[in-house]
Order: sequence, then C-alpha cells, then structure tokens
Amino acid sequence: MHEVMSEPSELPQFRDVSVSEIPQILRAGLRDFMRAPVFGLAFSGFYVLGGIILWFVFAAEGQEWWLIPFALGFPLLAPFAAIGLYEISRRIEAGEPLIWGQVISCCISQKDRQIPSMAMLILMMFMFWVFVAHTTFALFMGLSAFTNVSSSPEILFSGQGLVMLAVGSLIGAGFALVLFSFTVVGLPLLMEREIDIITAILTSMRAVAANPVSMGVWGIVIAGSLFIGMIPMFLGLLVVLPVLGHASWHMYRHLTS
Repeated sequence: MHEVMSEPSELPQFRDVSVSEIPQILRAGLRDFMRAPVFGLAFSGFYVLGGIILWFVFAAEGQEWWLIPFALGFPLLAPFAAIGLYEISRRIEAGEPLIWGQVISCCISQKDRQIPSMAMLILMMFMFWVFVAHTTFALFMGLSAFTNVSSSPEILFSGQGLVMLAVGSLIGAGFALVLFSFTVVGLPLLMEREIDIITAILTSMRAVAANPVSMGVWGIVIAGSLFIGMIPMFLGLLVVLPVLGHASWHMYRHLTS
C-alpha cells in the first residue's frame, strides 16, 4: 500500500461530518492510543523532549518569554507528529500487526513520495510565524524591551504587552487556520494515496469549506488540547499528541467514508 506508485490515485468522495461526531472521533483516538501506547509515547516523546530542551536553553539565557511564540506556533508543527500515528491507526483499522520495523519502514518510505514537500511547507510556515512574532514584538514593545523583558517579564502582561499578545495570538491563529485547512485532509490523503501535494491541499481545503462549523470546532479542539498539553513543561503532550494524531486519522476516515 505504501510503496511508490506511478499511477495517480482517485480522489475520495467526502461527506458531511457533524459537530456531534467529534466526541466519537476523540474516543476512537484514545482507543488507538490505549491499544498501542508505546508507539504513541515514542512519537510524542521527540516533541516533548524538544520542548523541554527549548525551555532550558531560553531559561539559561534569561529569555523564557521566547517560549510564547514557540508555544503559539506549536499547532503548526503538530502535523509532523501525525505521520507515524496515522500508520498505527491504519494498521489497527486493517487488523495488521504493529511491528516497529514495519512502522518505521513505512515512515521512511514516505521520503520518496509527497510527504517531504508538505513537511517543508509546514516548516517554512512555522519559521515565517517566528519571524512575524519577532516583528510584532518589536513593533509594539520597541527595541528597548528586548533588554528589559528578561529581567521584567511582567512587561508582557501590562499595557502594550497585552495588546501585543492579543495581536500576536490572532496572527498565530490565522497561520494555524491556513495550515489546518491544508493538512487536516491533505496529510492523511498524501499518505494513503498517490497524489501530488497541490491536489491534496486543494482537496483538503474543499473538505474544510464543505464542513466549516465542524472543522472549525475540530481545529479549536486541537489547538486548545495542544496548549493544555504544554502544561506543565510540555509533559501533557505525551498523551495529547498521540490521541489527537490517532483521532485526526479517524476524522479523515469519517470525512471519506
């Protein structure tokens, strides 16, 4: 199924998904995580470890506030964690054995397909978001704030700081919304079928446009769960990431069944 294919696949037909189905989808994600917790913890562990390392690096420099744009931008990187989790859910669904070698081999084989192009797009959007967050900070706080915020972090939560955080959050939400519309269907579609990235993105956007309310709620659930999972010290992501990753596969299945 995951070998490189020369013939393009047919696009799936989409159906409407109601908001009332989201709890069922989340339960399916939790069920898959409980079925294969070691896999979920292993995939999410890389992100948790990365978050902890960033915290220590910024803390050592007295720049803990820089965690704010990274935290706001984390939903942009979350799809990276989903690839292996999609494969786990697909195997559980198909009744195939969960063998580390086969799962890793499937993930590695994606390098010859369209997933790397999507990964590059995600990374570019994240890096651009970090640049925009830096620029927003400078516009609202002034260059002098860069030397004061490390010793007086309360500057972020008063006056212009609150306005800056509000504007930055809105901009970050805009980035997340665009990438969500690209990947919520596009990423699992690229993994399951042999299509190009542009077709996958356009198909994903059409699916979101056809289900604006349910997809909006689903995006809020994902973003809110990720932010909650970052407390404390990113450790909650050990569970939140795999549950959401598995659930995202089931959302894709609900949309295409």
